Amino acid sequence: MEFGICLQSVVAVRMEPSHTAEMVSQVLFGELYRIVEKEGNWVRVQLLYDNYEGWIHLLQSCSITEQEFLRLAGAETAVTIDLVQLMSHENRQTMIPVVMGSSLPDFRDGRMKIGQEDFQFDGSVVNHSHSEDTAGREEIRMIRQELVSDARLYLNAPYLWGGRTPFGIDCSGFVQMVYKLKKIKLLRDAAQQATQGEVISLLAEAESGDLAFFDNEEGKITHVGMLTDRSHLIHCSGKVRIDALDHQGIFNDEVQKYTHKLRLIKRIV
Repeated sequence: MEFGICLQSVVAVRMEPSHTAEMVSQVLFGELYRIVEKEGNWVRVQLLYDNYEGWIHLLQSCSITEQEFLRLAGAETAVTIDLVQLMSHENRQTMIPVVMGSSLPDFRDGRMKIGQEDFQFDGSVVNHSHSEDTAGREEIRMIRQELVSDARLYLNAPYLWGGRTPFGIDCSGFVQMVYKLKKIKLLRDAAQQATQGEVISLLAEAESGDLAFFDNEEGKITHVGMLTDRSHLIHCSGKVRIDALDHQGIFNDEVQKYTHKLRLIKRIV
């Protein structure tokens, strides 16, 4: 098996190995992946972060050795929290734009090294990982508040199917990235995320930071958002927005109707 790392700002992940194929996700700078298949100029990758699979163009893939992959996978990984910041690629004397939520594996003193490549980053990062097992009640309360604050950084970001950045994002990509800024891993799709965490039986028992999931007429989970409080939800529908929430679902004040039917609430933190 071969291994790789994203050294571009954002790389599109497609459903099929073709330039006309539908984008299903994105790989951000510093994210690691396994290369599981090749077809022409395309490679099918499995992301280390959430095991999501899809195709990227060979020209956008940067191969690394298995030894380097394991070293970076086991290292502490910082996450960028600036909307966009420049990464200095010292070996090639170039600058790479890095968007919020990108990964910086083995980042120390403003620098990181990948193989023989040297990088310098002067932007803001989060380095501390949160553990439910060791976090006290007050720390958990603070984490929930910070999740809401981080989510607001994406307000008005346009909807983009498969997107994971403030310049285009989908509903599950949005909550995944908000939690990534707190170094808490969520899976990629809404239906996958609904398998994580603890079920909250009643909306009256929900807390800020909990995830609400919504289904279609066939009962399939198709949408997810995050509670800012027990009566409001921040989610990506057309754009990242805050709407009213009750036991029926999401009420959009602009169109004066319910747009999504509530299925369940899950607590991750």
